Amino acid sequence: MSDPISLRGMIPHLALPLALAVMLTGFSAVEPRSLSAGNLLNVLEQSSYLIVFTLAQTVVLLTRGFDLSVGMAASAVSVAAALAAVSAGPAAGLAVALLLAGAVGLLNGTVVALLRVNPFVATLGMLNICLGLASTLSGGRPVTGVPEGLTTLFYSGTVLGIPAPVLIAALCSLGLALLLHRTVFGRSLYLTGGNPRAAEVAGVRVRATLIGAYTLCALLAGLGAVMLTARTGSGEPSLGGSLTLESIAAAVIGGVSLRGGSGGVTGAVLGAVFVTALSNGMNLTRVDGNVQMIVLGVVVVAAVALDRFRDSR
Repeated sequence: MSDPISLRGMIPHLALPLALAVMLTGFSAVEPRSLSAGNLLNVLEQSSYLIVFTLAQTVVLLTRGFDLSVGMAASAVSVAAALAAVSAGPAAGLAVALLLAGAVGLLNGTVVALLRVNPFVATLGMLNICLGLASTLSGGRPVTGVPEGLTTLFYSGTVLGIPAPVLIAALCSLGLALLLHRTVFGRSLYLTGGNPRAAEVAGVRVRATLIGAYTLCALLAGLGAVMLTARTGSGEPSLGGSLTLESIAAAVIGGVSLRGGSGGVTGAVLGAVFVTALSNGMNLTRVDGNVQMIVLGVVVVAAVALDRFRDSR
């Protein structure tokens, strides 16, 4: 007979996979293609992009913050990377993307950590800066002619039959998991989010940790932007779309607490797959696009309510 205490402890870890299975089963009742092998592989590949952005958001959520600029930063990076790639090649495009993303994250982290500006205000301001930058650089139009080398490396290429986006997302997930659980910086993220004052007493350099968190978040978002640029074949000033909301929702659904200090990579990845599968299922069942936006909003509110419920236990 199973130990009830152990079973109770397993419930939070099984809830999301079970919810995902129930959702897919429900969609398959309306549209059988939802559970086809081809569509499940498609969901896996499509979720790769959101996984990278969710991992980015997870890093700052662990510190009791969040980054509202992720989506628009991706737009600015997409445009800048495309312009550089078109004029100087794929390597230049990737370099510009990471440099710009790193600068955005460093500025966010500095404003939050050193100037002690609330993350909401700091990243909201950066959101508008990135929006203006993307529009200015692109003239409000997509930047076309992205070199094939970039699209092959980050979208159409495969390694041992594994699509490039899936492989990149897997490597990012593994890398972040190792960083969080095997390095001093990773432990500092949890300590800072759990109790900043106690972390300082314990010798954690809280300000440096915050700057590092926002910089890493932006670098991951920059990589995600390059992946999406390769997918579309152009630099898009409107690339960000709902990425900020989706990444926060996915992370919180996956168990990353808005109050910091709790959560991990596995949950974040499952949360991203859940959000992507939800969108995919609604598309296959021909749910109106406006209704889909409503559903996403409900999911965000439900994710926050779930987070409060978890913390109140």
